Amino acid sequence: MSIFNRSLEKDTTFLKRQASYHTPVIKTAEYEEIESKIHTYLLDELKKIPIQSEEQERTKIRELGEQFLNNEGDRLTFEEKEEILSMVQYELLAYGPITPLLENPTISEIMVNGADQIYYEQDGRLNKSHISFRDNQHVSRVLEKIVSPMGRRVDESSPMVDARLPDGSRVNAIIPPLALKGPTLTIRKFSETPFHIHDLIQFGTLSEEMAEFLDVCVKARLNIFISGGTGSGKTSSLNVLSSFIPNDERIVTIEDAAELKLSQDHLVSLESRPSNIEGKGEITIRDLVRNALRMRPDRIVVGEVRGAEALDMLQAMNTGHDGSISSGHANSPRDMLARLETMVLMAGFDLPVRAIREQISNAIDLIVQQSRLKDGSRKITHITEVLGMEGDTIILQDLFVFKETGISREGKTEGKFVSTGIRPKFIEQLELNGFEVSHAWFDGEW
Repeated sequence: MSIFNRSLEKDTTFLKRQASYHTPVIKTAEYEEIESKIHTYLLDELKKIPIQSEEQERTKIRELGEQFLNNEGDRLTFEEKEEILSMVQYELLAYGPITPLLENPTISEIMVNGADQIYYEQDGRLNKSHISFRDNQHVSRVLEKIVSPMGRRVDESSPMVDARLPDGSRVNAIIPPLALKGPTLTIRKFSETPFHIHDLIQFGTLSEEMAEFLDVCVKARLNIFISGGTGSGKTSSLNVLSSFIPNDERIVTIEDAAELKLSQDHLVSLESRPSNIEGKGEITIRDLVRNALRMRPDRIVVGEVRGAEALDMLQAMNTGHDGSISSGHANSPRDMLARLETMVLMAGFDLPVRAIREQISNAIDLIVQQSRLKDGSRKITHITEVLGMEGDTIILQDLFVFKETGISREGKTEGKFVSTGIRPKFIEQLELNGFEVSHAWFDGEW
């Protein structure tokens, strides 16, 4: 079979799944009874057969399922039989009813609010799906299937959990008694193929001039902090900026749940660990940052700074670990500085505010602010230089900004990326170190 035919077959299968996903089959009592029976039957039969691969298991499920339905499902329509076979395959090989949503590359987030309420985000918009679980126990079984391979657990004594799927998608779950409507599941999907800078330019996340400027800044070992709200695309941008790091440098990445996908050869990926059932064995981001300093890193990339690890990260940036990149939640570059102050205080040291601000201003060179706009699009709205201290205040200056000009008839935010016309303070140092800097980048209209 040619590559084209295989690709066509895959696309046809996907379209069939999409058709069933958009056109729900009305489940009768007989349908639900047969679905329950075939599930039990297949579980028993598969235990008797040595399975070599997932593809073999998928083929065997299809074969045994068709035989069962030919004998037991006389009153079912062809569409009902196909729906049952798909659902059983999803149940045994994947993650139950939400599998079609996970397989749809245009869906970026899936939200399960109990058994009968499933929403998904597509093209920046929230939609309600017709898909549902049988009951809350069904949701719990799927959740257990997600977290158990990672050694995580979710039960009444530990009712919240963060995990990830094999493709890197981030999973958060919270169950009763904390979640009143039943087990609640939120899955943030990530592309199997990491985005490159040209993808972000094509999406309209930033301009070519901004991309070229950031490329030089990363290679010149400036310390960069990416800030933004939830769902603004910080992780994707962090991944893209990290891809600019030269291949001959040793990179240590530190994350709560491993989401970064870097292509460099010399890469060490570290992931934090929650406490066990006895409340012991927790390894925090702060522990990993401290340990990373002993690993001879050329670059330290922290997926997200949320707490006391901010102090260790700033100290690393101030003690020779230049070129570090990290991200954090904030609505503006100035807010990011305020949050960093607060997070440093969470380390438990009674430091003067001025001392904290001096550490921040000395450590960070650039803040890249990313925002999710009203139409669902994601933009880098500010690239801001940290100049230093003036009195007790950290001085910032915007280098690039996104200027909104209005809303189109389709409800899309219109605007353009512009330079403020200000040349960064560090530009001469970049040129002295041999980096090519285009003066056209800073031909601003302000």
